[in-house]
Amino acid sequence: MRHWVAPILFLLSAVPAAGKDIDFAHEVVPVLREYCGKCHTGDQKKGGLSFNTRESSLVGGESGPALTANRSAASELVLRVLATDDSRMPPEGPRVPAAKIEILKRWIDEGATWEQGFSFGERPYEPQLKPRRPELPPVVDGRANPVDRIIDAYLAEKKRPRPQPIDDATFARRAWLDLIGLLPTPENLQAFLDDPSPDKRTRLVRELLARDVDYAEHWLTFWNDLLRNDYTGTGFITGGRKQISKWLYLALVTNKPYDQFARELIAPTPENSGYIDGIRWRGDVSAGQTVEIQFAQSVGQSFLGINLKCASCHDSFIDRWTLEESFGLAAIYSTRPLEIHRCDKPVGKTAQAAWLFPELGQVNAAAPQPERLQQLAALMTHPENGRFQRTIVNRLWHRLMGRGIVHPVDAMQSPPWNADLLDELAAQLVDHGFDLKEVLALIATSQAYQSQTQVVAEGIDDHGYVYAGPRAKRLTAEQFMDTVWQLTGAAPTRYDAPVLRGKPDPAAENTAPTGKWIWSRAEAGDAPAGETIAFRKKFDLPAAPTFGLAVATCDNSYTLFVNGQRAGAGENWEAPDAILLTPHLKAGPNEFLIVAKNGGASPNPAGLFCEARLKLADGSPVTIATANDWEWTATQPERNGRYKSEPTDWQPAAPVAHPEVWANRLQETLAATLSQGSTSAGLMVRASLVKSDFLMRSLGRPNRDQIVSVRPEQLTTLEAMDLSNGQVLAEALHRGAGNILARNPTTPADCVRDLYRFALSRNPTPDESSALQAALGNPLTEAGLEDVLWAIVMLPEFQLVR
Repeated sequence: MRHWVAPILFLLSAVPAAGKDIDFAHEVVPVLREYCGKCHTGDQKKGGLSFNTRESSLVGGESGPALTANRSAASELVLRVLATDDSRMPPEGPRVPAAKIEILKRWIDEGATWEQGFSFGERPYEPQLKPRRPELPPVVDGRANPVDRIIDAYLAEKKRPRPQPIDDATFARRAWLDLIGLLPTPENLQAFLDDPSPDKRTRLVRELLARDVDYAEHWLTFWNDLLRNDYTGTGFITGGRKQISKWLYLALVTNKPYDQFARELIAPTPENSGYIDGIRWRGDVSAGQTVEIQFAQSVGQSFLGINLKCASCHDSFIDRWTLEESFGLAAIYSTRPLEIHRCDKPVGKTAQAAWLFPELGQVNAAAPQPERLQQLAALMTHPENGRFQRTIVNRLWHRLMGRGIVHPVDAMQSPPWNADLLDELAAQLVDHGFDLKEVLALIATSQAYQSQTQVVAEGIDDHGYVYAGPRAKRLTAEQFMDTVWQLTGAAPTRYDAPVLRGKPDPAAENTAPTGKWIWSRAEAGDAPAGETIAFRKKFDLPAAPTFGLAVATCDNSYTLFVNGQRAGAGENWEAPDAILLTPHLKAGPNEFLIVAKNGGASPNPAGLFCEARLKLADGSPVTIATANDWEWTATQPERNGRYKSEPTDWQPAAPVAHPEVWANRLQETLAATLSQGSTSAGLMVRASLVKSDFLMRSLGRPNRDQIVSVRPEQLTTLEAMDLSNGQVLAEALHRGAGNILARNPTTPADCVRDLYRFALSRNPTPDESSALQAALGNPLTEAGLEDVLWAIVMLPEFQLVR
């Protein structure tokens, strides 16, 4: 594939490598305020020049533009602060120090970026707090969707044309990628194209959103970013961070109402407390990175779209939030007196727990922390807190339409380009019981969503955004990998997220436990506290199972190893654990080894239960459950579940009597586990469920040490290198080429046509078909297929949702 490397590298080589950008709020603003503010900010406009906004600075005054973006040497601001004659600025007082001139020059050379919504002048705009239901404009041309009614009126007022509609194939690819993150198969696409029904687009949207597992595993990426949840990285190894993966997955696959979703995150159980607990960094941290301040920043950003990071150090430069308000929100979480620090220095004042919008009510600062969190959760989802609803519908609009109604999406203190549209979407969310899928359906079934994407020229938004249709979006790193895996059949067989895939099915059958509670002896009702023994079960499988789950529990704790790999553990007998076994099992000999411990402070009942349900490729079931055919030993294995020297004292395990409460808990968990896990059998592993690799990181998947609500849209040189020469993609395409050859495609022309239909939802043009057939060769070879696969996935058409 090397003959295609040069063109792609040439196209991307002009993109600068990511570096440390200038900090506008903390570096540039103080310089402008100190040396330019007296004459050129607020109401002062000496010489016609105002630095209140980026726009006014670019327009300039009597001497022309003050800034020339990316060209500090040609910028009047720099020339004036360097001048030695009467033109120098400021005209009196000390000169601008050289170090601060360098800050201005760097800032201008980086494009003179400006914080969204920041102004040196007064900030007259304050978003409305309470919800509002706008009056909908009349229906025009039968376009009755509320989104269309509002946008049609908006475009008429602006004297702008409606964007043209897209064809069925473009719509299908867009809807599949946006709603469930996958490509429509050629069969799916053809069935949709052949359907003559006038409502087929609406039905497709509903059908996609009803694919609960696909929906959950696509939107898991969005929520992992927004709640900074991951499966590896900072804090996990040191124990300073906890996942919320199990809770989050189940919330998405069951479509938990968003208000309940938020309340459970703000006032959590131990299972999902990792979100508000943040990251306990090793060693000393600044006052702005304590877990209490992380809590304030996270809650403010995730649920209200406001940036409290600046206000965690000092009163914000970019909006109205103050240091005291940030620390007040942090104090709701804090379990200790929280001293306010300004720029990391104590100010001699203790923060009082307080909610940001007291007009809705207030938190009782004297209440215990769990009660304060419950009060905050209620205030966040208060019916009169319109900001809560507006923030999430704005994020969903951004994901589907490519740009927020308020933009950026974390600048919700800024005015929307259409307040009626934002408020209508928020009202629709409430009307439908905070069902996020209903908002997605409302947007996706609108003519606005089903329109051609806007051609975005450089600088098009410099003088204010005007809606002109949806904007094309880059595939996320996870979407890119999923679509490559779809195209090639090269998806991994294991995943890393500690979740049980699938949606619970209450109607699932055959859920009664068949196993027995066991211990080293039948009379285990008064087992010694701390008694620890190991159990094992060896068994053969004719083939690796396509599906395998276990339910395990122990009074009091256990660790399960499968073939020497740690598969699961638990220490609460009241909550039996569901454990995925599929990644650990193989054809031939297998072994379960469970280290079981009886906890407590005095003799008490002890017992272990484990039941595994497997399904082989031919559909036949296999059950492996604790019984007297298991063995036990008092000899403990190594940490990896293996023995350096095999014990010689293995003895038969004994069934033990068990309290009724054990059986009740077990029955509930086994039923839920089997009903959920069975719905995911045979599904492709999704990239949202695996740890990030080099390619996904270069494609923009964040480390999630911080909340990320919008990923970078710009290409980077690192990305070009990984796409052209990286091992991860190369291996996937190599496996894919082998898989395609194994399917025995008939001719090179058929092969090219099938790949284009799958990857791009269209047939190749004659020129495309001819060029790629020549690259394939005849007969087909793996090398030719690798080249063609690489050429297709490098196309902007493949990498964009358009």
